[in-house]
This record gives sequence, C-alpha cells and structure tokens, in this order.
Amino acid sequence: MLKYIIKRILIAIPVLIGITILDYAIMSLAGSPLEMMLGPKTTEAALEAKAIQLGLDKPFYVQYFVWLKNMLQGNMGYSIKSYQPVSQIIGSHLGPTLLLMGTSMLVGLGVAIPIGIYSAIHRYTKRDYALVTMSFFGTSIPSFFLSLIFIYLFTVKMGWLPSSGMKTTGGDGGWVDLIRHMIMPVLVLAISIAGSNIRYVRSAVLEILQKDYVRTAKSKGIGRFLTINKHALRNALIPIITVIGMQIPTLFGGAVIVEQVFSWPGLGLITMNAIMSRDYPVIMGVALLTAVVVLMANLVTDILYALVDPTIKY
Repeated sequence: MLKYIIKRILIAIPVLIGITILDYAIMSLAGSPLEMMLGPKTTEAALEAKAIQLGLDKPFYVQYFVWLKNMLQGNMGYSIKSYQPVSQIIGSHLGPTLLLMGTSMLVGLGVAIPIGIYSAIHRYTKRDYALVTMSFFGTSIPSFFLSLIFIYLFTVKMGWLPSSGMKTTGGDGGWVDLIRHMIMPVLVLAISIAGSNIRYVRSAVLEILQKDYVRTAKSKGIGRFLTINKHALRNALIPIITVIGMQIPTLFGGAVIVEQVFSWPGLGLITMNAIMSRDYPVIMGVALLTAVVVLMANLVTDILYALVDPTIKY
C-alpha cells in the first residue's frame, strides 16, 4: 500500500503541473489585470511601470515559469488588489470553507445512506417512489435558487435565521451564533448531496441484494439487520465511495456559489472577488489548491477501496 501511495503521488506531480499550465493559459486569455486599473487619470507610463513591476510585460510562458519557480520556493505571490500574501489570504479563508463543506457532507451522507438503504429494501413500493422523487428534486434544484428561497422564507418572512456572514456584527461570536449562520448554507449543500447519493446508494444496495451470498445469509436466519448492514452494505460501499470521492471536488466548486449568496467568508467569496478584479496570484493559488483537493480525493478514494474490500490489496 505504501508503494502504491508513493507511486500515485509521483504520478500526480506532472498532472498537477499540467493543470496549472492550463489554468494560467486560460487566465491569461481572459485579460490583463492592468485593464482593471484603467481610469481617466491613468497614464500610459503609469500602466507600463505597473506592468514591469508585476512582471506582466513578459510573455505568457515566462510569467508562468516565474510563478512556478516562486511556488516551488513556497512563495505563492502577493495579491494585486490588497497586496497581502496569497498564502495568508487562502489560509484565513480555508477554515470556513472546510467547516461548511465538512458539515454539509456529513449531514448529506447521514441522510442519503439510511434513506437509500430503506428505499432499496422497500423497492417498487409507494415509499420507494416517494423517496426517489424527493432525491430527484434535491438534485435538480439549483443551489443558488434554493438559497434565495431559504433566505426569503427564513430571513425575510419569518426572521428566524441570519442570511449572511459567519457571525453577527457586534455579537459574542459564540457557537450558537455560528450554528444559526450555518443552518441555511449547510442545508442547501446537504440537500444537493443527499439528492444525488440516495439514488446511488439505492442502486448499489439493490445490486448486492440480488447476490447469492446475501440470499444464503438470509436463509441461515441471521436476521434482516445483520444481512443488510454486515453483508450487503459493506459490499455496496465501493460504488458509493467512488461517487463520494467524485463529489468532494464538486462540492468544493459548488460551495463557491453558496458562499457568494450567503456572504460566507470562505474561499468561494475571495475566488469570485479575485476573478472580478483579475487578481492573478489569488486565482492561481485557489486553482492550485482545488487541483490538489481533486488529486487527494482520488488517492483517498483508492485507499478506502482497499479498506472496504481487502481483496483489492492484491
């Protein structure tokens, strides 16, 4: 397993470099940060001096290699807009994003797995059809639209929950206040996660329930609970783990929209601000972090395969 992990990490390095090249090329084609500095009092000489200062007077490939060299030395650069270190900006906003994503993932899977198993056991009944229909609604409703509905209901109409930020301005900033701010964004992300995973869990468990060894376990009279949770569920986990591993990067990107709507002080908010101002160093820092998350999610998924099914080790 150790050799396999090292091999995967070594393979991930050129993949990561390729991703950063594509990101840098696409970002450069979108326009120059100097265009955001144009104004009635801005002179050509001032723009040229700024371009030299930021290294934007060099060709694209030279700019990339300068960025890569600094990155390998642990320097992610400085924000063009705020002049803060990019590593400091990302570090200060990473915690809220991980908190929001982690809580949403736990809530979504905590709902999806038992409901998916229940739906598979009671397949083709009215309850099964009702749960599958609910899962389709959870998957189909756009997160920004659901966010606006929640804000209208729970903030505008009822006044129960705050609609923006991570804590109340001037408040004590305690856990109760944090939970109140988290409820709506977590629900939006959890509904999307649960909606897609219910159908995957259902189909995976349905397939395993048709296997001979499950019927044998039933015939031995070991009980329905042990048959489902010990024999069927563990063997159904491999496709479920695959889907969850694929959803971690998707959730990382989906949180950008939700964070923007709820003004959650995470990576999504600074990403949108960086894109609007064409803040190259911040955009590349977030893109690099996202690529690392995708590659790590794939590696962790493969490791979990071996934990769930020992035969995969061979």
